[in-house]
Amino acid sequence: MIQRIQTIFLALAAVAFFSLFGLDFASSSAEHAGFLSDKAFDIQDHIALTVLAALGGILALATIFLFNNRKLQMKLGYGVILLAIALPLAAAALFYGEFSTLPANVKLTYGIGLAAPILALVFTGLANRFINKDEKLVKSMDRLR
Repeated sequence: MIQRIQTIFLALAAVAFFSLFGLDFASSSAEHAGFLSDKAFDIQDHIALTVLAALGGILALATIFLFNNRKLQMKLGYGVILLAIALPLAAAALFYGEFSTLPANVKLTYGIGLAAPILALVFTGLANRFINKDEKLVKSMDRLR
């Protein structure tokens, strides 16, 4: 059923992933070669980050429409959770791999974009919880028949 609460949570997870196209992970006070050449570190700075964010958003949206197959819906939900974990880890690895030693004059300010994958993780976890509740409800109704 598409009007269930897990639809709202999966839609919010997709919004969290797609919001990364407009939000920064971090910004700097001065330009620096590489990712901070525009004074901002966001997902457009590396193709892997862009792919992870787009794939997470598309997978969360696709999961909404699999309401007839709850087991597959939960498996894809776990995939979205993995993408929500992989995105900040990949961003941190790329960032600290390139900028292990920043000059002292460059001050970093962490942005709201760091919270978006965490929100997507929480929303997808909640959606999976409600999908599991629906699955248990259907199994209990089948036992009564």
